Amino acid sequence: MAEKWTPKMVAEQLEEAVSTLQRLPMNGLKPSKHKTSWPTVIHEFCEAYGWNEAEFRSSPPTPDAITRMDHSLEWLRWLAPEEIKLIWLRAERRQWKDIARRLGVCRTTAWSRWMAILLQIATLLNARINDASGKKMFKHNV
Repeated sequence: MAEKWTPKMVAEQLEEAVSTLQRLPMNGLKPSKHKTSWPTVIHEFCEAYGWNEAEFRSSPPTPDAITRMDHSLEWLRWLAPEEIKLIWLRAERRQWKDIARRLGVCRTTAWSRWMAILLQIATLLNARINDASGKKMFKHNV
């Protein structure tokens, strides 16, 4: 039997979806840089140190993470546009002060609306928990 969804589990799943979406390769969706057929210059260590900022490339997401992301993004269809904005800002781990300023409400109101939306999603997921097609899709299911 799958365990019941809680608002905390929904928030974690949405945070993972945002993280997965940010790690997806974006080739072909943005303008490409100028390219040349010349090979890139590889500097000696003594020449190259400190020239550029260090670049960190995160690992690409796993297929399971992409599948969970797809299913989590489907939940957004159940919400109004202003609710989606609130959920998305918090899933990006923005501070409550920033979220409240963007939405034009106080922090307590933003938090209470966020919790109500998470509870709404968890309730809808629990109502559909007996659906056989979704039992193995999420990391929180047993």
